[in-house]
Amino acid sequence: MSLISSYFNDFLSLLFPNLCCGCGTSLYRAEIHICSKCLYNLPYTDHHLHPENKVARQFWGRVPCHAAMAMLFFRKGGRVQQIIHHLKYSNQPELGVKLGKLLGERLLLAPAYQHIDLIMPVPLHKKRERQRGYNQSACIAEGIAEVLQVPMSRMHLLRKFSTDSQTKKGRYHRFENMAMAFEVRNPEQLKDKHILLVDDVLTTGATLEACGLELMKCGVHQLSFATLAFVG
Repeated sequence: MSLISSYFNDFLSLLFPNLCCGCGTSLYRAEIHICSKCLYNLPYTDHHLHPENKVARQFWGRVPCHAAMAMLFFRKGGRVQQIIHHLKYSNQPELGVKLGKLLGERLLLAPAYQHIDLIMPVPLHKKRERQRGYNQSACIAEGIAEVLQVPMSRMHLLRKFSTDSQTKKGRYHRFENMAMAFEVRNPEQLKDKHILLVDDVLTTGATLEACGLELMKCGVHQLSFATLAFVG
């Protein structure tokens, strides 16, 4: 970058500052999307190092699950909520890729995630994805796939119809809302595979459970879950 371009970019930053998605402060030149302070102080879990973590226990007796984890704790009004809001509603798909890479770096340290064959994001309905412009879970999955050097597929798991908002529903009604919402294409291609299913936020696990049950019908060898954040 030339000196003139550098000065021009600095001038633009004064007029239109890039702000941190977590705390809203101005980003320094080397920072992208999230400031260094937020990245250091985010409420990280250690789920990837402990197979019997709280997320994994949430699926016991519900769906056969080889491993499950979330990278961050979600607190109402906290930095993680702000970041996810930007990811979903501020047209920042590249933020999801960045967060996916951070998640992927943790999965590299976890023995349970060393033999993934295929990564799949939880799908959005086509209408909702057109409205948003992208699927935030697919962006996260893209970042994970880049770090793990594992292929990602958006062609096998599809959402058949849009569902009502899950926000105010309990665990049973969330699952009832999601049941039969998903379908698998070319299921024979998934037989004997270890699938990593990726989502943005886990609350009751109803969405991942519904997706997982459909995938298990295809004869997958192992099914694992990874999410950006966990409401718990």
